[in-house]
Amino acid sequence: MLRGAASGRDVPRRMLGRTGEKVSIVGIGGYHLGGPNVTEADSIRIVRTGIDGGINFLDNCWDYNGGISEIRMGKALREGYREKVFLMTKLDGRNATTAAEQLDDSLRRLQTDRIDLIQFHEIIRNSDPQLIFAPGGAIEAMLKARQAGKVRYIGFTGHKSPEIHLEMLSTAFAHGFTFDTVQMPLNVMDAHFESFEAKVLPVLGAHNIGVIGMKSMGDHFILSSKVVSPIECLHYAMNLPTSVVVTGCDSVPILTQALHAASSFQPMTKQQVAALLARTAQSARSGQYELYKTSHHFDGTYANPQWLG
Repeated sequence: MLRGAASGRDVPRRMLGRTGEKVSIVGIGGYHLGGPNVTEADSIRIVRTGIDGGINFLDNCWDYNGGISEIRMGKALREGYREKVFLMTKLDGRNATTAAEQLDDSLRRLQTDRIDLIQFHEIIRNSDPQLIFAPGGAIEAMLKARQAGKVRYIGFTGHKSPEIHLEMLSTAFAHGFTFDTVQMPLNVMDAHFESFEAKVLPVLGAHNIGVIGMKSMGDHFILSSKVVSPIECLHYAMNLPTSVVVTGCDSVPILTQALHAASSFQPMTKQQVAALLARTAQSARSGQYELYKTSHHFDGTYANPQWLG
């Protein structure tokens, strides 16, 4: 059963796992805000229009567009907007020193003294869990940052393999730590191929860990299959036990589409889900529209290993 259903304006809100925080069922992705075809003024307008429309969950990352995405979001959050949102960003550092430096960069760029949720980014290698939880690993820096009030909650993200997500979770459990959130691809094609939905969601539910869905449209690649619409993609992800579905918005019309998907969402029947999955099954089988799983197309830390520290 989907959790949480109090509404903020026309955008429903759900509980973020066991944190006690209520977040909008759709969130604004930070990457697109720093794209070459989006002006700074446009990015500020997108963020503020989204917040005014009922979105309170903002996504970003230390490495997005060389820091431009965080800088622009920080400017958008002036004039009282910071207090209206649950702010999440991510970092790449696998050791404590690098992670701490990247966190301080993000705090400065975002013009805030705290990040509501910090997440270890791109957990896509079998070695990542052990590096983060090793002596002198990044988890040590984030626990210190939480104690100092720089961050409130700690999670991780990844898009490569559900098995690596499970290893990250089990490594944390073995060290007496439970993540507050996990971010992963959840979409109509993931359900058929190397599925995070099938393998990881049950574990998150069992531990009341907040679920952050991403890549509901696989960037634009799932839409290029021509078998599903943007609203269907968003509604499918919202129909899962997600707390929030992060979606990239590079214009106000795309943001308006996301707001419409959130305000119009109704729980899907088993028959509706089955029909949608039947329609997408053939296209999904080889992972050709989920390039984040089958290639290095989305792997920023593969192209820039120095970000890991």
